[in-house]
Amino acid sequence: MSKSISATHVEPRALWRSYLALTKPKVVALMLLTALVGMCLAVPGTLPATYTILGLTGIGLMAGSAAAFNHLIDQRIDAIMARTYQRPLPSGEIKSSHVFMFALAIGVVGFAVLYAGVNALTAWLTFASLLGYAVVYTLYLKRATPQNIVIAGIAGAMPPLLGWTAVTGELHAHAWLLVMIIFIWTPPHFWALAIHRKEDYAKADIPMLPVTHGVEYTKTSILLYTILLFLICLLPVLVEMAGVFYLTASSILCSMFVWHAWKLKFSDQPSRAIKTFVFSIYHLMLLFVALLIDHYLM
Repeated sequence: MSKSISATHVEPRALWRSYLALTKPKVVALMLLTALVGMCLAVPGTLPATYTILGLTGIGLMAGSAAAFNHLIDQRIDAIMARTYQRPLPSGEIKSSHVFMFALAIGVVGFAVLYAGVNALTAWLTFASLLGYAVVYTLYLKRATPQNIVIAGIAGAMPPLLGWTAVTGELHAHAWLLVMIIFIWTPPHFWALAIHRKEDYAKADIPMLPVTHGVEYTKTSILLYTILLFLICLLPVLVEMAGVFYLTASSILCSMFVWHAWKLKFSDQPSRAIKTFVFSIYHLMLLFVALLIDHYLM
């Protein structure tokens, strides 16, 4: 394709909004929610205010940095795809060099906040997550294999563990269980969007699962993953990390996710994929809220 969609007229926005958009604030907000839940589940009483504030600040800044590097690396692809052509780089609102300096600056500040104000373990784990998403996934796996989101999913699943280590300074099996939930949630979440945007990914020559293996194969994979997710979400109860409230909430939420996946598999409605994608976001958000409420009810 010789011309990108970015040639289409795009309404200008305030410069600060363009920089904010680079950090993918909605994605970062969901990550910070899961990090906060990790913090709360790690300690029996009141959260340590300093570690909580500095931890969330550092994690948020480094997550925003990873997102900005993702924008920088993917700008050619973003210019082609209908979902992303209005992003700050393909629309010409910000120069690539400015994005690089911005991403580097907030990443360095975030690392410094975590290293000096929280602990070295959290700083290095967050840095590893940044590299996993911005470099390993965006630069290599995204273009190399249809299993890209599965392999690299661990990077995006780390926030609960980062929150846990921020207030305890140590790794714990329960924190890894929270990571596992997000790790299993990620493929059906993203593959639903990939089905909805299959033509975009094909045009950009990105080997997403619906492009390489077909939509029906992807729908089946989504359904199987949601069933697996249902089982994984029961584990916090089995290890006495959560109680009846969480069990009830997670059973309802996971049943609804399986239902969406079932409808996606056996329905021909064009809008079903994006509905599944949108529900998956609410599923994760409400699941972690349920964990939080259950923690303080126990």
